[in-house]
Amino acid sequence: MDQLANLSDPTLIQTMVIPWAIKIGVALAIFIVGRWIAKWITSMIRRVMTRASMDEMLVRFLGNIVYTVLLLAVVMAALDHLGIQTTSLLAVFGAAGLAIGLALKDSLGNFSSGVMLILFRPFKVGDFIEAGGTSGVVEEVRMFATMFRTGDNREVIVPNSQIYGGTIINYSARDTRRIDMVFGIGYNDDMAKAKQLIEDIMKQDERILADPAPTIALGELGDNSVNFNVRPWVNSGDYWPVRADLLEKVKLAFDANGISIPYPQRDVYIHNAA
Repeated sequence: MDQLANLSDPTLIQTMVIPWAIKIGVALAIFIVGRWIAKWITSMIRRVMTRASMDEMLVRFLGNIVYTVLLLAVVMAALDHLGIQTTSLLAVFGAAGLAIGLALKDSLGNFSSGVMLILFRPFKVGDFIEAGGTSGVVEEVRMFATMFRTGDNREVIVPNSQIYGGTIINYSARDTRRIDMVFGIGYNDDMAKAKQLIEDIMKQDERILADPAPTIALGELGDNSVNFNVRPWVNSGDYWPVRADLLEKVKLAFDANGISIPYPQRDVYIHNAA
């Protein structure tokens, strides 16, 4: 009862409750307004970097770092208004950060790998790459992980250390690509005719580049077929459509001209003993 009476004491309310309520309200206002300002500053910095024709991946990465630093400053300002000694708090955070850093060394490795990816830029946003056991279009490089969009529209998050520490295959790095295909025909088929059919099909496709010129060469006398190596060059964006069309058109042309595409087979001869 005495405690309830003390809480209802007008003097106590004026000297403690109201001042603390004001401090908490102001601290919340500092945090809310400061966070809005941090977002606004980050947005402005991103616009400036974009206008300067900086790489989109670098713009997003630096924007995330700037926003994190500004938000940390806002939190420290709000705590300082509440009367919390931020200097000693920073010392505590520093000691705790060392312990946490040792415990979260993998996360720090992902962060440093993200920095290296930004600096050396083996790929950019929008490139189709294969890295970290995943293949897809790069959507964003964050501080600790990279966002991929796969061909079937899945979102895959890969830690940066797995990407930077492994092999990176960038299918979008060059403007042109070579399609490597093998077409096999039977040993009894007309080799010159089959070669001419393939050559005519490639000449009719305007997406196949004349320079470098496509090549058709005898690659192997296999166990079951005579194999031709067919290697046309196309723009990178036309790789899969052209490959699919060539496979279909060559099959139809071979069927129409009586040229077989053999499959693995084995002849068994049976001899009857007297």
